[in-house]
Amino acid sequence: MDTEAVRTFVRASELGQLGHAADELGVTQQAVSKRIAALERVLGVRLFTRTARGVELTLDGQAFLPHARNIVTGVDRAVTAVRPDSRALRIDVL
Repeated sequence: MDTEAVRTFVRASELGQLGHAADELGVTQQAVSKRIAALERVLGVRLFTRTARGVELTLDGQAFLPHARNIVTGVDRAVTAVRPDSRALRIDVL
């Protein structure tokens, strides 16, 4: 499962519009649509219903959202844990 697709799903669900999610993520709206479509194919369910005002979560989307948030949080924590600039400074005194 592509974690960027999961991140895209979370932002789109929070913002309710694929265009706003694209702007925040620094990608095109087409890229957002493709990521979500790929995620829907992997999961085998529809996550959003497209409306005139944007997107709304389906029941499956509502069920997946809390788990998707946990995935994004876990990935962010894992990346932070291995970044050298995020580690505490260690000074040895002789």
